Amino acid sequence: MLAPIQLGALYAPNRILMAPMTRTRAAADGVPTQLMAEYYAQRASSGLIITEPTFPSARGRAYPNQPGLHTDEQQAGWARVAEAVHAAGGRIVVQIMHSGRISHPDILDGRRPVAPSEVRPSGTVHTAAGKKAFVVPHELIAAEIRCVTDEFVNAACRARAAGADGVEIDAANGYLLSQFLTYDANYRRDSYGGSAHDRARFPTEVVHAVADAIGPDRLGLRISPGNPENDIHEPDLEAHLILAKNARDLGLAYLHARVPPERPIYSWLRRRWPDRLLLNRRFQTTTTRERAVDVVTTGTADAVTIDSAYLANPDLVRRWTYGAQLNQPRMEFLYTGGALGYTDYPPL
Repeated sequence: MLAPIQLGALYAPNRILMAPMTRTRAAADGVPTQLMAEYYAQRASSGLIITEPTFPSARGRAYPNQPGLHTDEQQAGWARVAEAVHAAGGRIVVQIMHSGRISHPDILDGRRPVAPSEVRPSGTVHTAAGKKAFVVPHELIAAEIRCVTDEFVNAACRARAAGADGVEIDAANGYLLSQFLTYDANYRRDSYGGSAHDRARFPTEVVHAVADAIGPDRLGLRISPGNPENDIHEPDLEAHLILAKNARDLGLAYLHARVPPERPIYSWLRRRWPDRLLLNRRFQTTTTRERAVDVVTTGTADAVTIDSAYLANPDLVRRWTYGAQLNQPRMEFLYTGGALGYTDYPPL
């Protein structure tokens, strides 16, 4: 676990990586705060920090107080975060995620969320006024899809300009790119829907465009085939496999799979990504020190990304190295804002 690994142009001194986790501590306009800089700098001993999901445009926001990366002010905020992490000896990758239909007009200044098709997801979303039911989203036309691709590219370029070491594209967890991959959210009959190849087209175009802009060796891709979050149901996972193959052909820095390794699709991914495959076992399943060691020593994956343990243990690498007891995360403060349950966990 303490052996270094090269992920394209990204050097990780250990294989205990920090997974992206929404924490809603940005300012109301999506600008990363000084508190966020402190939070990430505390966790700089991670082999690689993958930030919380960051929206690439005003219409790509999923939650209040989520950070963005489409304005000069947001870029300056991320520059402060990257500077703090680097000063502490760490490395940081900004994850870019477009919410798609997993949002609400109250979050989007009155505008409807966008999606591959006009299919309303079940469930509710958290807004400043409390929980509200999802709405029927606006179906993107082809010209709008090209604009969204440009938004991903712009956000990726801003991330690099802010000093981030790389970028991760989120095509997981039921957000926009994930919505295009599955036919229960994508009813299109143009070149972006229907067959698995066509459902993978838009996410592939985004990955290609961002790779051209910042270099494939500084770009990672996250997928979560079969993950039912955000009302996604996927009996057919072929589009994910096509997207993963396309990413491999491009020479991306890594593939980040959020899927239990016991599932058959993971074996397929491992065969086609014999190196630079990161595994996340899902937020609901705690990855213990013993599980993480087993994943890497058996070759199941090349590194693990850890979520809940990093919430409460900024010095997780040190604690796992010496077998020390872990702080327990206080989940009631996960999205509440402020330092409580965020930057106040004690180190060893």
